[in-house]
Amino acid sequence: MDTSDTPVVFMQNIVKRFGTVTALDGVDFTVHPREVAALVGDNGAGKSTLIKILTGVHTPTGGQIYFEGSPVQIRSPQDARALGIETVYQDLALVDLMSITRNFFLGRELVGGIGLIRFLKLRRMDEQTRTSLSDIGIEVRAPTEKVEKLSGGERQSIAIGRALHFGAKLLILDEPTSALSVGETRKVLNYTLNAKERGLSVIFITHNIHHVYMVADRYTIIRHGKLVGNYLKSELTETDIADLITGVRES
Repeated sequence: MDTSDTPVVFMQNIVKRFGTVTALDGVDFTVHPREVAALVGDNGAGKSTLIKILTGVHTPTGGQIYFEGSPVQIRSPQDARALGIETVYQDLALVDLMSITRNFFLGRELVGGIGLIRFLKLRRMDEQTRTSLSDIGIEVRAPTEKVEKLSGGERQSIAIGRALHFGAKLLILDEPTSALSVGETRKVLNYTLNAKERGLSVIFITHNIHHVYMVADRYTIIRHGKLVGNYLKSELTETDIADLITGVRES
């Protein structure tokens, strides 16, 4: 973990109101280079709202976002992606009836052409898909295989590999181990660590304290839309995290 450099992301005093409801009230959130930052809290704590602000789905009512030290306004998911922010959502946004390759390059297909005739460079995309996944320890049976035949862990691996391939600086994982078996969970946690080793910063959003404790360097805990605290892994046990989330222990 490298905390000496400028943070990749610093969200300062973020406020979000929906009418008369305050979803976030002055939350700070920092992600440093090459670290896994856990964002944890109970259901309804405000985790999703905070991430939707970072990814341009919501506009903050107040506060400022800094990306690599510079103030930014993220008004859309396209703005976030242009900065190098890639999100792997819980539903993965994969198309079951398409191949691994087509999903890998979805919206970014390699296209060739002769005159007015255009065609997909499927062989090159297949090769790049296999190589890119292999580079981060993900082996696929065949890049032409349909996604519907993949397990939950394999689907996660494709989504993570896609974000890495297209040059993400910050990878956001939304409940990546939800509904996975023990073996598949272990693989996804390893992919998360591999992403960090390749130079990415990772935000790991989860309600599963045990899973995130295995990979996170830092914890930001929020409760009822307010910041409980930011902690290094060495400062907390799993029990401490659970107590802070539920309010049994105050910061």
